[in-house]
Amino acid sequence: MKVESFELDHTKVKAPYIRLAAVEEGPKGDIVAKYDLRFITPNKGAISSGGMHTLEHLLALFIREELDGIIDISPMGCRTGFYLTKFGITPLSEIKKALESAFEKILKAEEIPAANEVQCGNYKDHSLADAKEAVEKVLNEGLSLLENV
Repeated sequence: MKVESFELDHTKVKAPYIRLAAVEEGPKGDIVAKYDLRFITPNKGAISSGGMHTLEHLLALFIREELDGIIDISPMGCRTGFYLTKFGITPLSEIKKALESAFEKILKAEEIPAANEVQCGNYKDHSLADAKEAVEKVLNEGLSLLENV
């Protein structure tokens, strides 16, 4: 069995970028697309644990305000970005526009949604400052759109 992210040559990509990583068709014809939202070049750095956790909370809210059909936005274990999973294929330019809009909301955020003992499994591990620093860096560098890596 192939794991798409293990097939990616991490030495050949330069972040920040957005790429369509996979498309699957379900047994009833539903199309599910997975996007690689890479904020930091692999093996060249990582977002802090607290910053990544905070981005997960903020993006979970803000990306759903921008795009329909979101299934999930999940942090990468390497802490260099996120996977966005959604129903249907959306052009990369629309994903970019939605992500940049979500980033602008993050830069204005004054609190972290659901960062409490009831709604979060590790509510003490957050950093709004690190989250804002990460998205500001991505916005300053600009997101590339990668069709193929």
